[in-house]
Amino acid sequence: MRALDKGKAFVGTRTGVPVGELVPLRPRTFVSTDTAQAAFARAPRVDGTRFRRDVDTAVDQDPTPRG
Repeated sequence: MRALDKGKAFVGTRTGVPVGELVPLRPRTFVSTDTAQAAFARAPRVDGTRFRRDVDTAVDQDPTPRG
């Protein structure tokens, strides 16, 4: 754990074969509401109808179970 605190990563193996990786978490950066609003202030407006149509075209949202 101390090594993780210092930024070291570890690879876990099973019989010599890598099966996972343990890496330190990246520190979170707090962004204030004012900063976030300023960043998006000049962004174009999103047309909700067009957005939904684009999502429906790209993603199968059929709720029917597949199993």
